[in-house]
Amino acid sequence: MQRAMVLVGVGLALLGLGWILLGPKGKAGLDPAQGARFALGREDAPVVVVDFSNYLCPHCQNHALQVLPRIKAEYIDTGKVRYLFRDFPFPGQAGVIRAGEAAACAADQGRYYEYHEVLFRAATSWGNLEGAVLDRYLADLAGQMGLDQEAFAGCLASGRHREGVLADQKLATDLGLTGTPTFFVNGEKYGGYMDFAKWREALDKALAGGGK
Repeated sequence: MQRAMVLVGVGLALLGLGWILLGPKGKAGLDPAQGARFALGREDAPVVVVDFSNYLCPHCQNHALQVLPRIKAEYIDTGKVRYLFRDFPFPGQAGVIRAGEAAACAADQGRYYEYHEVLFRAATSWGNLEGAVLDRYLADLAGQMGLDQEAFAGCLASGRHREGVLADQKLATDLGLTGTPTFFVNGEKYGGYMDFAKWREALDKALAGGGK
């Protein structure tokens, strides 16, 4: 399993290198929070975090599974932070786009955050799947979580959430983002994985009014 994750990570790293060298330079005046579909926390929280992640990115996985739960407990659940999720599949990553669609289908049943975590936990299992096999696996994950699997499968087959995933991807491109994870804390950009100590520093700075 570990070897599979390494291979997936190496492939993503190579793809990401090409994206960095050849990718977009970004447009001015764009709001990374505009149009975000999924969020945790109070709408009137003083700090807004925007998270651009990729479901096959090892650093995104580490953030989602190790750091985000602590941010949630100490900042989101206490009303200090509103946390927005955005999809950032790289070019050619059809499976990551499909995973984003699946997370949106889970959101239709009120379970976005939980399914988001499960996608990262199971990345080595679905990362090399495609087509109908991938769809069945994603639906099975939903069933294991107690979601209505038939409704979930119908949602996924409809493709109705694909446009939202691609809109996030386009925004990331328009912002000139070249890697994942990338975060914005009250508009200030942070690139790459950060441990919780660095997150605490960034969030406390924003709460003190120094995040813009």
